Amino acid sequence: MSRVEQSTKLDLDRIIFIGRTFEEYLDMFSLSIEEVRGKKLLDCPAGACSFTAVGNKSGVDVTACDIAYDHSFEKLKNKGLQDIEHAMENIEKAKNKFKWNYFKNIDHLRNHRIRALQDCASHMSESEGRYIPAALPTLPFHSDEFDMTLSAHFLFMYGDRLEYQFHIETLNELLRVSKEEVRIFPLVDLEGKRYEHLEQIKEYLMNSGCRVEEVNVSYEFMSNANSMLLIKRN
Repeated sequence: MSRVEQSTKLDLDRIIFIGRTFEEYLDMFSLSIEEVRGKKLLDCPAGACSFTAVGNKSGVDVTACDIAYDHSFEKLKNKGLQDIEHAMENIEKAKNKFKWNYFKNIDHLRNHRIRALQDCASHMSESEGRYIPAALPTLPFHSDEFDMTLSAHFLFMYGDRLEYQFHIETLNELLRVSKEEVRIFPLVDLEGKRYEHLEQIKEYLMNSGCRVEEVNVSYEFMSNANSMLLIKRN
């Protein structure tokens, strides 16, 4: 598929622009920096995560895509700062739904989220071409353009809002642009419950010729969100 310009713009007030740090990504997806060096990676949807920013400065070839990237990095940074504070208020009210091992407390969590946002916004201002606006389930990339795609805190997490067919179409698209594998984290929804159609999804992927494995990871902040889906193409 040729790269084409398409309108993906979504009103900024409908976007929640929060992200995770590079270190969180390595832990969420059970990766080391040595494993990803020399590979071409896609982070989708990337939001305000700093995986692309820190990764590229560390010698890793990463591209980010997200529906939010139609907006300027200045607007996104300002929106992100507001969203972080709103999120901290909500997390403070529901502390018992989270495990406070990776993060010591709310302030520690807030510092991670702000650092991710600042690194992302700064890199966007320097390397705009690394941040591609895109609206799933369609991506403006060539087939097999990336070795590996990482997808965090989106697909199964919003299983109650995203239809089963959207999951299938999105997985097909992530696999289309990925030469080797796709990793998805976590496998639970916002309530910490396992995505209800996960076994059906796994069966579909295996019937499509993929190898599928659930992998426990060292990262767990939201209770029960401590495993990823590893999908390898044959």
